[in-house]
Amino acid sequence: MSNTAPRPAFGSAVYYRDPFAALDWLEKAFGFTRQFVVTTPDGKLAHSEMRFQDGYVMICGGWPGMPYSSPAEVEGKNTQSVHVQLASGLESGLDEHCARARAAGATIVREPSDQFYGDRVYAAVDPEGHVWSFGQTTREVSREEAEQASGLKIDGWV
Repeated sequence: MSNTAPRPAFGSAVYYRDPFAALDWLEKAFGFTRQFVVTTPDGKLAHSEMRFQDGYVMICGGWPGMPYSSPAEVEGKNTQSVHVQLASGLESGLDEHCARARAAGATIVREPSDQFYGDRVYAAVDPEGHVWSFGQTTREVSREEAEQASGLKIDGWV
């Protein structure tokens, strides 16, 4: 696809009953930007991609073979969430990002808090019930420090 920016090796697709409203809301609440939007001749969303820093997410409507398109269709149940890592040196930090999301109507289900591994994190629920978490590294922490602070054994820490 020569009309799109290079993609990371991994991305996520999030399904909505009203994907056009989701595109607008994700821009307003989280600062995502539309990469491109493809519509069918009858005006339905065929495919879309949004960018945030070096990542992307596909925002989709119902899809053949998908039993449900949104937590709103299954009593708000979620089996996954999308995590977005904010760049460390951003002028506006995680707390400002959370305030923006809250002002746009996000339900904050985990207030911003510092974590033992050196990140500050919050989690929000969008209007259709999808859970999004956001983190930003605020300090460098060694594996030993993280293990001591958490009481956990951590393999693979680089």
